[in-house]
Amino acid sequence: MKAVFKIDDANPRQVEVDFNTLIVAGWAGRDMAAIEHHIEELAAIGVPRPSSVPLYYRIADNQLTQAGTVQALGEESSGEVETFVFAVDGEMYVSIASDHTDRKLETVSVAMSKQVCVKPVATVAWRLADVAGYWDELVIRSYIVENGVETLYQEGPLSTLRTPQDLIAGYTGGAAVLPEGAGMTCGTVGAIGGIRPAADFTMELHDPRRQRSLRHRYHVESLPVVA
Repeated sequence: MKAVFKIDDANPRQVEVDFNTLIVAGWAGRDMAAIEHHIEELAAIGVPRPSSVPLYYRIADNQLTQAGTVQALGEESSGEVETFVFAVDGEMYVSIASDHTDRKLETVSVAMSKQVCVKPVATVAWRLADVAGYWDELVIRSYIVENGVETLYQEGPLSTLRTPQDLIAGYTGGAAVLPEGAGMTCGTVGAIGGIRPAADFTMELHDPRRQRSLRHRYHVESLPVVA
């Protein structure tokens, strides 16, 4: 899947990436208390506990999309904001993506529930090196629309999650840089009020030092479930 990102820094430019590998790093909390919270949150909707943490789910690269409108089967899916890292010409970049997941299927197979849903990703990115020195201060958050009102759905500092370098090294067996063509989502924070579906999802990565944010909004069209 080809994606184009506008790089937001002192030298604005565009980079094009032909993704051939997509990895969702699951259960990526930095401390066991945070991981256990998310495990219990999912257990409340019938999702089995993971076999180990973190886990690396391979997703078909054609599931990555930068579209503003996506489609999902039924009305039981929902988004999760995550940082998204990738490499271009040896330089690492960070953007945001949604690990959109079919919650009904998740009770049967987490891997399958992730695979059947597209993974929306933003169109703007930052150089990872520009924020790596204060990574823990960055905040991810998301909003959903309920009863016509935009509601804060997730919010938390990246200090609660493993760093991209740590997650990448766990996947590659030691290397802290992803190979060209690979993209990885790097974990999420708990849902405020519990996990629930919504047709409109807005995700954000906020940089409090530079007072800037990466934002992406998408709408989900639900396809009918027929027997």
